[in-house]
Amino acid sequence: MELRLCLRLHARLPPATTPPPPPFAAPAVLPASRRIRTGGSYGVALRRPTRRSNPAIRASEADGAPGVAVKERSVSVILLSGGQGKRMGASMPKQYLPLLGLPIALHSLKTFCQLKEMKEVVVVCDPDYSDVFEGSIENLQIPLKFACPGKERQDSVFNGLQEIDGDSELVCVHDSARPLVSSEDVKKVLQDAAVHGAAVLGVPVKATIKEANSDSFVVKTLDRKTLWEMQTPQVMKPDLLKAGFELVKRDGLEVTDDVSIVEYLKHPVYITEGSYTNIKVTTPDDMLLAERLMSGK
Repeated sequence: MELRLCLRLHARLPPATTPPPPPFAAPAVLPASRRIRTGGSYGVALRRPTRRSNPAIRASEADGAPGVAVKERSVSVILLSGGQGKRMGASMPKQYLPLLGLPIALHSLKTFCQLKEMKEVVVVCDPDYSDVFEGSIENLQIPLKFACPGKERQDSVFNGLQEIDGDSELVCVHDSARPLVSSEDVKKVLQDAAVHGAAVLGVPVKATIKEANSDSFVVKTLDRKTLWEMQTPQVMKPDLLKAGFELVKRDGLEVTDDVSIVEYLKHPVYITEGSYTNIKVTTPDDMLLAERLMSGK
């Protein structure tokens, strides 16, 4: 499938020189009572053996099979494209900036649309940018739907969830600002979600992570051998995600990633080992890195 840009997009493109990002502003921190922990630290999860420790997957792979089968046209994708991307310092949301001549958001859309497991893609975006996606893929074989973004990420996911097909067996939530996700990693996390009900791409933490107090003094050094950095896609069974949303909305909780909603149900979430190249494009430096990684493919 070939992608082509809509003419309307060209009128929005920023000048060739990207303005410097605005001064750093520390993000607001929610009270501890209103945050959901993923493992032992916010933003990372406790590291455990990789997917090859899973008996069902290991046995299938040993027989030469590709792993747990995910049915064709059984997965709904929620592609989150409603962010503002203020840290990029550009005149338009970062997910619509050109990356090697193509808007960032369309790179991952192309990857999903090429997979036979995908049934549909629900793009959560500002209606003013829906034309970036409409008609962007010629001979599209799966439906492309739209939902409006919400105030917070979880609201956007909820809005997208309302649009998915009722017969879908899995829902796959992805940040459009991660344009380098590979089809191989997507297939792996789909397989793991089919087994466990919920799975998320992640990579082992490389850096030393320290916990600090409110005065910026070190409290303790965390054992990085047990920590994973979370990525997307995050894949769940629809009924599980819907049940999680019911509890989150009932208790007025705010969560920063999708599997945290499932964790609130005390349901186990499997971490599928992904790739370090699956970066999130947030700053101008990230854009340069993404261009280099993509050019090196």
